[in-house]
Amino acid sequence: MRKYHTVLMLALGFLGASALLYYVHFLIFHDEHHIFIFMLHELAFLPLEVFLVVIVIERLLSRREKQSMLNKLNMVIGAFFSEVGTPLIRNLLPGYEGREEISCELAVDPSWSHGDFIKARSCSSLRREHPHYNVEDMDKLKTFLVGKRSFLLRLLENPNLLEHDTFTDMLWATFHLTEELEARSSFSELPQSDLDHLFNDVHRVYQVLVAEWVDYVEHLKANYPYLFSLVVRINPFKEEVSVIVT
Repeated sequence: MRKYHTVLMLALGFLGASALLYYVHFLIFHDEHHIFIFMLHELAFLPLEVFLVVIVIERLLSRREKQSMLNKLNMVIGAFFSEVGTPLIRNLLPGYEGREEISCELAVDPSWSHGDFIKARSCSSLRREHPHYNVEDMDKLKTFLVGKRSFLLRLLENPNLLEHDTFTDMLWATFHLTEELEARSSFSELPQSDLDHLFNDVHRVYQVLVAEWVDYVEHLKANYPYLFSLVVRINPFKEEVSVIVT
Protein backbone atom coordinates (compact mmCIF):
# COMPACT_ATOMS: atom_id res chain seq x y z
CA MET A 1 0.00 0.00 0.00
CA ARG A 2 2.88 2.38 0.75
CA LYS A 3 4.24 1.79 -2.74
CA TYR A 4 0.91 2.70 -4.38
CA HIS A 5 0.56 5.69 -2.07
CA THR A 6 3.92 7.01 -3.24
CA VAL A 7 2.96 6.57 -6.90
CA LEU A 8 -0.37 8.34 -6.29
CA MET A 9 1.32 11.27 -4.57
CA LEU A 10 3.83 11.60 -7.42
CA ALA A 11 1.01 11.57 -9.98
CA LEU A 12 -0.90 14.25 -8.10
CA GLY A 13 2.28 16.31 -7.75
CA PHE A 14 3.03 16.21 -11.48
CA LEU A 15 -0.60 17.01 -12.37
CA GLY A 16 -0.55 19.92 -9.93
CA ALA A 17 2.70 21.26 -11.40
CA SER A 18 1.29 21.02 -14.93
CA ALA A 19 -1.92 22.82 -13.93
CA LEU A 20 0.11 25.54 -12.18
CA LEU A 21 2.28 26.12 -15.25
CA TYR A 22 -0.76 26.35 -17.52
CA TYR A 23 -2.29 28.86 -15.09
CA VAL A 24 0.90 30.98 -15.13
CA HIS A 25 0.81 30.87 -18.93
CA PHE A 26 -2.79 32.11 -18.87
CA LEU A 27 -1.94 34.92 -16.42
CA ILE A 28 0.87 36.14 -18.68
CA PHE A 29 -0.73 35.81 -22.13
CA HIS A 30 -4.50 35.60 -21.38
CA ASP A 31 -4.94 33.21 -24.31
CA GLU A 32 -6.86 30.08 -23.27
CA HIS A 33 -7.41 29.21 -26.96
CA HIS A 34 -3.67 28.84 -27.50
CA ILE A 35 -3.34 26.78 -24.31
CA PHE A 36 -6.03 24.26 -25.33
CA ILE A 37 -4.63 23.92 -28.87
CA PHE A 38 -1.22 22.90 -27.60
CA MET A 39 -2.70 20.76 -24.82
CA LEU A 40 -4.68 18.76 -27.38
CA HIS A 41 -1.61 18.58 -29.63
CA GLU A 42 0.48 17.09 -26.81
CA LEU A 43 -2.27 14.66 -25.78
CA ALA A 44 -2.65 13.48 -29.39
CA PHE A 45 1.08 12.69 -29.62
CA LEU A 46 1.21 11.04 -26.16
CA PRO A 47 0.07 7.50 -27.25
CA LEU A 48 2.67 7.43 -30.04
CA GLU A 49 5.34 8.65 -27.64
CA VAL A 50 4.43 5.96 -25.11
CA PHE A 51 4.57 3.31 -27.84
CA LEU A 52 8.00 4.43 -29.06
CA VAL A 53 9.58 4.86 -25.62
CA VAL A 54 7.98 2.12 -23.53
CA ILE A 55 7.38 -0.63 -26.08
CA VAL A 56 9.94 -0.20 -28.87
CA ILE A 57 13.01 1.41 -27.26
CA GLU A 58 12.64 -0.28 -23.88
CA ARG A 59 12.22 -3.72 -25.43
CA LEU A 60 15.23 -3.21 -27.69
CA LEU A 61 17.36 -2.17 -24.72
CA SER A 62 16.02 -5.03 -22.62
CA ARG A 63 16.76 -7.57 -25.38
CA ARG A 64 20.27 -6.19 -25.81
CA GLU A 65 20.90 -6.31 -22.05
CA LYS A 66 19.55 -9.87 -21.83
CA GLN A 67 21.72 -10.98 -24.76
CA SER A 68 24.76 -9.45 -23.10
CA MET A 69 23.95 -11.28 -19.88
CA LEU A 70 23.47 -14.58 -21.72
CA ASN A 71 26.85 -14.15 -23.38
CA LYS A 72 28.41 -13.72 -19.94
CA LEU A 73 26.50 -16.75 -18.68
CA ASN A 74 28.00 -18.81 -21.48
CA MET A 75 31.37 -18.17 -19.84
CA VAL A 76 29.97 -19.77 -16.68
CA ILE A 77 28.52 -22.61 -18.73
CA GLY A 78 31.91 -23.13 -20.36
CA ALA A 79 33.55 -23.35 -16.92
CA PHE A 80 30.92 -25.91 -15.88
CA PHE A 81 31.60 -28.18 -18.84
CA SER A 82 35.36 -27.90 -18.41
CA GLU A 83 35.19 -28.73 -14.70
CA VAL A 84 32.17 -31.03 -14.44
CA GLY A 85 30.03 -31.44 -17.56
CA THR A 86 32.45 -33.07 -20.00
CA PRO A 87 33.95 -35.55 -17.48
CA LEU A 88 30.44 -36.33 -16.21
CA ILE A 89 29.26 -37.20 -19.74
CA ARG A 90 32.19 -39.60 -20.07
CA ASN A 91 31.24 -41.20 -16.74
CA LEU A 92 27.58 -41.61 -17.71
CA LEU A 93 28.00 -43.00 -21.22
CA PRO A 94 29.24 -46.52 -20.31
CA GLY A 95 25.87 -47.28 -18.73
CA TYR A 96 24.03 -46.86 -22.02
CA GLU A 97 23.71 -49.42 -24.76
CA GLY A 98 24.36 -48.40 -28.35
CA ARG A 99 27.48 -46.35 -27.68
CA GLU A 100 28.28 -46.29 -31.41
CA GLU A 101 24.83 -44.89 -32.20
CA ILE A 102 25.21 -42.18 -29.55
CA SER A 103 28.66 -41.25 -30.87
CA CYS A 104 27.24 -40.99 -34.38
CA GLU A 105 24.34 -38.78 -33.27
CA LEU A 106 26.59 -36.38 -31.35
CA ALA A 107 29.75 -36.43 -33.45
CA VAL A 108 29.76 -32.66 -33.89
CA ASP A 109 31.52 -31.57 -37.04
CA PRO A 110 32.59 -28.09 -38.25
CA SER A 111 30.19 -28.50 -41.18
CA TRP A 112 27.14 -28.82 -38.90
CA SER A 113 24.26 -26.42 -39.50
CA HIS A 114 21.58 -25.24 -37.07
CA GLY A 115 19.39 -28.12 -38.24
CA ASP A 116 22.07 -30.65 -37.31
CA PHE A 117 22.23 -29.30 -33.77
CA ILE A 118 18.44 -29.45 -33.48
CA LYS A 119 18.52 -33.07 -34.64
CA ALA A 120 21.25 -33.96 -32.13
CA ARG A 121 19.29 -32.34 -29.31
CA SER A 122 16.16 -34.25 -30.31
CA CYS A 123 18.01 -37.57 -30.39
CA SER A 124 19.17 -37.12 -26.82
CA SER A 125 15.71 -36.20 -25.54
CA LEU A 126 14.07 -39.13 -27.35
CA ARG A 127 16.41 -41.71 -25.80
CA ARG A 128 14.11 -43.52 -23.37
CA GLU A 129 16.12 -46.51 -22.17
CA HIS A 130 17.62 -46.06 -18.73
CA PRO A 131 21.29 -46.82 -18.09
CA HIS A 132 22.61 -49.66 -15.95
CA TYR A 133 25.82 -49.55 -13.93
CA ASN A 134 27.73 -51.97 -11.78
CA VAL A 135 28.89 -51.22 -8.22
CA GLU A 136 32.28 -49.99 -9.36
CA ASP A 137 30.73 -47.55 -11.84
CA MET A 138 28.35 -46.19 -9.18
CA ASP A 139 31.21 -45.70 -6.71
CA LYS A 140 33.21 -43.90 -9.37
CA LEU A 141 30.27 -41.63 -10.23
CA LYS A 142 29.63 -40.89 -6.55
CA THR A 143 33.28 -40.02 -5.91
CA PHE A 144 33.37 -37.69 -8.89
CA LEU A 145 30.16 -35.80 -8.09
CA VAL A 146 30.82 -35.48 -4.36
CA GLY A 147 34.23 -34.06 -5.23
CA LYS A 148 32.54 -31.40 -7.37
CA ARG A 149 29.88 -30.46 -4.79
CA SER A 150 31.49 -27.14 -3.78
CA PHE A 151 31.86 -26.13 -7.43
CA LEU A 152 28.19 -26.92 -8.12
CA LEU A 153 27.12 -24.95 -5.04
CA ARG A 154 29.07 -21.90 -6.20
CA LEU A 155 27.30 -22.06 -9.55
CA LEU A 156 23.90 -22.29 -7.88
CA GLU A 157 24.73 -19.16 -5.86
CA ASN A 158 25.12 -17.14 -9.07
CA PRO A 159 21.93 -14.98 -9.30
CA ASN A 160 22.44 -14.40 -13.03
CA LEU A 161 21.73 -18.08 -13.69
CA LEU A 162 18.05 -17.36 -13.02
CA GLU A 163 18.03 -15.92 -16.54
CA HIS A 164 18.95 -19.35 -17.92
CA ASP A 165 16.18 -21.70 -16.82
CA THR A 166 17.32 -24.86 -18.59
CA PHE A 167 20.89 -24.63 -17.28
CA THR A 168 19.60 -24.04 -13.75
CA ASP A 169 17.34 -27.10 -14.06
CA MET A 170 20.33 -29.14 -15.19
CA LEU A 171 22.34 -27.98 -12.16
CA TRP A 172 19.51 -28.92 -9.81
CA ALA A 173 19.20 -32.37 -11.42
CA THR A 174 22.96 -32.91 -11.07
CA PHE A 175 23.00 -31.71 -7.48
CA HIS A 176 20.05 -33.97 -6.65
CA LEU A 177 21.86 -36.99 -8.10
CA THR A 178 24.92 -36.07 -6.01
CA GLU A 179 22.83 -36.05 -2.84
CA GLU A 180 21.16 -39.37 -3.73
CA LEU A 181 24.51 -41.07 -4.29
CA GLU A 182 26.14 -39.55 -1.23
CA ALA A 183 23.26 -40.71 0.99
CA ARG A 184 24.10 -44.37 0.25
CA SER A 185 27.17 -45.80 1.90
CA SER A 186 27.25 -48.80 -0.44
CA PHE A 187 25.66 -49.88 -3.73
CA SER A 188 26.38 -53.59 -3.43
CA GLU A 189 23.23 -54.67 -1.58
CA LEU A 190 20.61 -52.24 -2.86
CA PRO A 191 17.27 -53.68 -4.00
CA GLN A 192 16.46 -53.42 -7.68
CA SER A 193 13.73 -50.86 -6.98
CA ASP A 194 16.29 -48.48 -5.42
CA LEU A 195 18.76 -49.07 -8.25
CA ASP A 196 16.03 -48.25 -10.76
CA HIS A 197 15.37 -45.03 -8.85
CA LEU A 198 19.04 -44.08 -9.06
CA PHE A 199 19.24 -45.01 -12.74
CA ASN A 200 16.21 -42.80 -13.37
CA ASP A 201 18.00 -39.88 -11.66
CA VAL A 202 21.09 -40.56 -13.78
CA HIS A 203 19.01 -40.63 -16.96
CA ARG A 204 17.40 -37.29 -16.07
CA VAL A 205 20.84 -35.74 -15.66
CA TYR A 206 22.04 -37.29 -18.92
CA GLN A 207 19.16 -35.88 -20.97
CA VAL A 208 19.38 -32.30 -19.71
CA LEU A 209 23.18 -32.39 -19.69
CA VAL A 210 23.39 -33.45 -23.33
CA ALA A 211 20.83 -30.82 -24.38
CA GLU A 212 22.86 -28.10 -22.65
CA TRP A 213 26.09 -29.40 -24.16
CA VAL A 214 24.63 -29.24 -27.67
CA ASP A 215 23.39 -25.67 -27.11
CA TYR A 216 26.76 -24.65 -25.71
CA VAL A 217 28.70 -26.16 -28.63
CA GLU A 218 26.40 -24.43 -31.14
CA HIS A 219 27.03 -21.13 -29.34
CA LEU A 220 30.78 -21.71 -29.61
CA LYS A 221 30.52 -22.52 -33.31
CA ALA A 222 28.71 -19.23 -33.97
CA ASN A 223 30.80 -16.98 -31.72
CA TYR A 224 34.10 -18.61 -30.72
CA PRO A 225 35.42 -20.87 -33.49
CA TYR A 226 38.73 -21.48 -31.71
CA LEU A 227 36.93 -22.85 -28.64
CA PHE A 228 34.61 -24.82 -30.91
CA SER A 229 37.64 -26.43 -32.55
CA LEU A 230 38.86 -27.70 -29.16
CA VAL A 231 35.42 -29.03 -28.18
CA VAL A 232 35.20 -30.97 -31.45
CA ARG A 233 38.60 -32.55 -30.81
CA ILE A 234 37.78 -33.59 -27.22
CA ASN A 235 34.13 -34.49 -27.90
CA PRO A 236 33.12 -36.62 -24.86
CA PHE A 237 30.80 -38.74 -26.99
CA LYS A 238 33.63 -40.09 -29.11
CA GLU A 239 35.22 -43.33 -27.97
CA GLU A 240 38.67 -42.17 -29.07
CA VAL A 241 39.64 -38.53 -28.83
CA SER A 242 42.84 -36.61 -29.43
CA VAL A 243 43.53 -32.97 -28.71
CA ILE A 244 46.28 -33.01 -31.35
CA VAL A 245 45.39 -31.03 -34.47
CA THR A 246 45.87 -33.20 -37.56
